[in-house]
Amino acid sequence: MIMNEVKEEFVKEMLKTGKRSDGRELLQYRKIKLEKGLLPNAEGSCLAQIGDSKVLAGVKFDIVEPYKDRPSEGVFQVNAEFLPLAHPEFFAGPPDERSIELARVVDRGIRSADCVNAKKLYLEEGKALGIYVDLYIMDHCGNLIDTAALAAMGALLNTKVPKYEEKALIRTEFTGKLPIVRSAVVSSFEKIDGKLVLDANDEEEVSSEGRLSLATCDGDLLCAAQKSGKASFSREEFSSLMDIALEKGKELRNLLNG
Repeated sequence: MIMNEVKEEFVKEMLKTGKRSDGRELLQYRKIKLEKGLLPNAEGSCLAQIGDSKVLAGVKFDIVEPYKDRPSEGVFQVNAEFLPLAHPEFFAGPPDERSIELARVVDRGIRSADCVNAKKLYLEEGKALGIYVDLYIMDHCGNLIDTAALAAMGALLNTKVPKYEEKALIRTEFTGKLPIVRSAVVSSFEKIDGKLVLDANDEEEVSSEGRLSLATCDGDLLCAAQKSGKASFSREEFSSLMDIALEKGKELRNLLNG
C-alpha cells in the first residue's frame, strides 16, 4: 500500500535524527491506563490501554477434565478476538495468525511464570477448574502484545473463584480471590532500520523489520521470549533488551498492583 510506504519512510527519517513521530524517547512507553472489574458477569476483567491501543480481558471458569499428564491440576487457556471495529484490516471470521500469535505470546508468559497455582484448581478425581482468559481487541494503534498481556494479568488479579458445590459451580457465590503466585508482563521491541524502539505505535509497526517480545515476572526473572519478522538480534542487543525489559517490567507490575 502506498500509504504504508509513506508511513515507513517518515518513521525511518525521524529515527535517523533519534526522534519518534509522537515525540517519545526510543525506549519510552506511551501513557498506560488500567481499569479492573468492568464486566459484572465475568469472574474477573480488566481494560488495558497503552496509548490509544485498548484490550479488554475477561475471565470465566468452567469444570473440566484435567490433562492426562497433569491429573491433579487445573487448566489455563488464553484466546484472542480481533474485533472488526478495532482496525480497518480486521474482519469478522475465524481466528487468523495474528490473533493466534497474540494469544500464544500472552499465554506463554503467564504460564511460564507459573502465575496461577494450577494445583489449587483441582476439585476431585477427574474434575478441575478451567480458567479461560478471553482477550478482545477494542482499538489497535500499535503494540497489542504488551497491552493484551497487561489486560490478561490485570483480569487475573481481579478474579474471584466461584463456589464449587454438589459437582457444580455456583457463580453467585465465591470462595475468595484467585491464588496468584506472581505477576508477568511483556515488553516488546521493534527493529526499524537498525534502531530498537519500545512500544511501537501503528506507524512504527508498519516500518518494522522484526519484533522481540520479552516476558518478565516478579523476582526480576525473564520467563519467555518471542521473535517475529525477518530482522535478527545480536547477542549484545538481546542482553541489552533483556535488562531494559526487566526494568520496564517493574514499572508495569507496579501499575498492575496499584
